Amino acid sequence: MSFADEAQSDVPLLSEKHSGIPDFLLEKARKAKVGVFETRTKPKASRNRLPVIPCGIEEQVFFDALSDLSKQLGVENVERNDKPLRDGCNPNTHDLMAVVDDEELVPSAMVYPGSTEEVQKVVVWANKYHIPIFPISMGRNLGYGGAAPRVRGSVLVDLGRRMNKILDISSQDYTCLVEPGVSFFALHEAIKAKGYDHLWVDVPDVGGGSIIGNTVDRGVGYTPYGDHWACHSGLEVVLPTGEVIRTGMGALPGNNTWQTFPYGFGPYSDGIFSQSNFGIVTKMGMTLMPNPGGYESFMYTFQKEEDLDQVIEIIRPLRIGSILENVAQLRHVTQSLAVSGKPRTEFYKGDGTIPSDVVHAVAATSPVGDHSWAYYGMSYGPPHIRKYKLDIIDAEFKKVPGARRIDPSTLPEDEYFWARDRIAAGIPDIQELRWVNWMPNGAHIAFSPVSPIRGADAKKLYELAKRRHGEFGIDLFPAFCVGLREMHLIVELVYDRANPKRRKDVLDCLRHLVDDAAACGYGEYRTHLVLMDQVAGTYSWNDGALMRFHETIKDALDPNGIMAPGRCGIWPKQYRGRGWEMAKTSGENTQGDGVAPPSQ
Repeated sequence: MSFADEAQSDVPLLSEKHSGIPDFLLEKARKAKVGVFETRTKPKASRNRLPVIPCGIEEQVFFDALSDLSKQLGVENVERNDKPLRDGCNPNTHDLMAVVDDEELVPSAMVYPGSTEEVQKVVVWANKYHIPIFPISMGRNLGYGGAAPRVRGSVLVDLGRRMNKILDISSQDYTCLVEPGVSFFALHEAIKAKGYDHLWVDVPDVGGGSIIGNTVDRGVGYTPYGDHWACHSGLEVVLPTGEVIRTGMGALPGNNTWQTFPYGFGPYSDGIFSQSNFGIVTKMGMTLMPNPGGYESFMYTFQKEEDLDQVIEIIRPLRIGSILENVAQLRHVTQSLAVSGKPRTEFYKGDGTIPSDVVHAVAATSPVGDHSWAYYGMSYGPPHIRKYKLDIIDAEFKKVPGARRIDPSTLPEDEYFWARDRIAAGIPDIQELRWVNWMPNGAHIAFSPVSPIRGADAKKLYELAKRRHGEFGIDLFPAFCVGLREMHLIVELVYDRANPKRRKDVLDCLRHLVDDAAACGYGEYRTHLVLMDQVAGTYSWNDGALMRFHETIKDALDPNGIMAPGRCGIWPKQYRGRGWEMAKTSGENTQGDGVAPPSQ
């Protein structure tokens, strides 16, 4: 497909493709695509590419191995990654939002199993030929590596293309059982189609990703069920040896509580399959939220940056006491500006970070009006219950001088408030990533430390991020996402991925931020592939005892080191001590010095 053809092609629908868009979001998706192409200056890839071969494997041996796998899965389900890299709608050939050169983190081939049994075949095949594999659900982990493998030349196991069935929705137990290719879009539409108005799905900012993929990476949503990992119940996992296990009650033959009681008997093993490389999750149960009988979104703005401390202190007891009920957001005005989807050049064409006076002047012309911080929340339940809670919230927030509650009736339908309203009501949306258009060829990567819900901590993290962003000339987009007893600061660093200097600036800035935060006692909860070694290294108590524990598990479960080597900083013994770990000095080089031969 040519560049022009790609720009003119339509957005795929969910009825046509497992990774498609539901009908009700089609026009919005079309507009979003136009915005992306309007800011794209990166030329379409056309260079001839040499074959990508797994490290330590001879080329002919690899081709023979792929031929062997084709016989087992069908030739249409084994595909070499030897064509020009195309961004498209949802590529599985590379990281759509690369922070290093496009060719650094690419698979050698993509394979498409259609069942747990075929996943087993792939794993047994990988052990036979000592070829690294990297499983993905749908590859929508945007900003964290997307579909890219950590080790160049790994064979990508794309589960979502053929394993995308909703296996069960229980209207009585408020649970479901899904395969890796089921998106939040798909589950929401299936529940609607069944007429189950009493069931809600908790959705993340963008609903096109895999439920399993988001959950095992410990992603979040924005209803009271926003902690997705806490809301899962039961896994089916293919281990690195090819054996299949079911966790929790799923290990009991004939059980009827796999999706309702997560623990079963004995050690709770589910945790080792989240943010790890210890197995491939092929089925997962999730709990669904009951319809609360009504809901009402609300938004408050606060005028001064220095209000942050007081606002967070007000939020903490309200959140712990569930007066503030959902995983809400306190966002900075600069990100509110960027989420309009307009490029930065419409507001400011100078170098360095966009000046504060420019941001506030533009914000003053918006429907929301000028502010420094905006809080987006949701109250649930019948009207009298909502009023009781909202009156408390209003009295507390208005203790901050200049605080304003925004009247939703004054806001146009394309105002960002309404995207947050839908998401907090369990209705998937796609508006969030419009701020990527801030830069040409826009991409993003996140700084996401965890802290207590304390004003002093919020202030410290914000000032730390502001200082480093100023040093590297990167506009600062911070949002505090408040959980029950902790909060995540999510800072999205937006950059032009076609500009090597800006990629380097963003990566250098982020590496400094990770170390700065760790020195203050704040750890990342999730990160991009190229930062996983550094982030894992910050969890170093007792001379790295936790990583040694992870490596012991890895070597026991994956003796040949074939399963997603390097993911979350966990390297098999065949890779250790060979320079694969990425640090501040690594630059864009993601690869090490070979792999130990099988005999070692």
